[in-house]
Amino acid sequence: MTMNVLVFNCGSSSLKYRLIAMPGEEQLSSGEAQRIGPPTAKPSCLVLHGNGRPNETRTIPMRNHAEALQQVVAVLRETPDAMPDVIGHRLVNGGPTITDRSWIDDSVLAELIACQDLAPIHNPPAIATIQACREMFPGLPQIVISDTNYHRTIPLHARTYAIPQDVSRAMGIRKYGYHGISHQYVVTETARLMNIPLDRFRAVSCHLGSGGASLCAVVDGRSIDNTMGYSPLQGLIMSTRCGDLDPGITLSLLADTMGDRSAVETRLNNKSGVLGLSGRSADIRDALDSGADDSGSDRNQMTAQVYLWRLKKYLGAYLALVGRADAVIFTDTIGETVPRVRQAVCSGMDVFGIRLDTERNASARQLPADVATSDSPVRVWAVATNEEISIARSVYQAQCES
Repeated sequence: MTMNVLVFNCGSSSLKYRLIAMPGEEQLSSGEAQRIGPPTAKPSCLVLHGNGRPNETRTIPMRNHAEALQQVVAVLRETPDAMPDVIGHRLVNGGPTITDRSWIDDSVLAELIACQDLAPIHNPPAIATIQACREMFPGLPQIVISDTNYHRTIPLHARTYAIPQDVSRAMGIRKYGYHGISHQYVVTETARLMNIPLDRFRAVSCHLGSGGASLCAVVDGRSIDNTMGYSPLQGLIMSTRCGDLDPGITLSLLADTMGDRSAVETRLNNKSGVLGLSGRSADIRDALDSGADDSGSDRNQMTAQVYLWRLKKYLGAYLALVGRADAVIFTDTIGETVPRVRQAVCSGMDVFGIRLDTERNASARQLPADVATSDSPVRVWAVATNEEISIARSVYQAQCES
């Protein structure tokens, strides 16, 4: 069976799309709507990735994700043969009920709306895109792939919080884990590269994005823990998210804002992390690259140290959980393109069998790349993630089974 799968990967102010001919995984069209929503320093635009031709950027006002979707569909209609047969959507968290891929109908949509607060930055625009697609393509099947699905194998003791269990059950409070689509893709790809059966593969996957970031402990190809938890706030320091936080701080923030939950949520989700530490930029690359003549260099240096400390601490903890690891995998924007982060995090890790090759690491441009020394017991890989291909595979399999 052949089909064109249109994949949407929604961000808070972006909409990535890719039209893929399955099962051959041929890319027919792809692009990204950027700076959706309120005006920013630069105008909203649609960046089109041409197959064999230079990228094209179209400056187009897009006040919301529905308007961005209209622009994407207009581009697809420029090539009549490049239209979808089925649509797949990435959803960050489908809550306790949407734990696997789910065909979208009225009841599923209602469940998604009910749990949108679990990922307040990403879920609402993704749901808005789903609703707009239902109006624009009323007869087309659509499926949602939850980012939490890969983490269903996290054992009970690892996903349970130490609060009264009647409260946990009533409110659905548990570790969900995130970035599952990306972690699953790079774990599967690295096991293939190393010629190790997936069901015997052990690794720590480091998804380090310019926005969100998380580590995943993998045993026998399955997730056993993820640094994110009930929400994407837990774990590593991210661009604007705080990561691990003493709950007492949240209580103090609530008291400081007279119980204004929205204000506290904004502080922790949108004004903390690298941005809160540096006071200048939400991108860790800016802190890492700041020169000695930068007036904020001391603060940038501190930001980089806090970011790397948290990352290294979790890597060591997850290597302890995994036991005899086959590999440590770095992926997404920071993991793939910033050798300094890989170098800093892997240094001094000989006790875990990690020996990074400085020259290989610094020169790793063509991915995938093994940047460990030849005698390193644990391999260190930089692998480009591909969430859209992973989603297309799931959608294709589901369509074939239906």
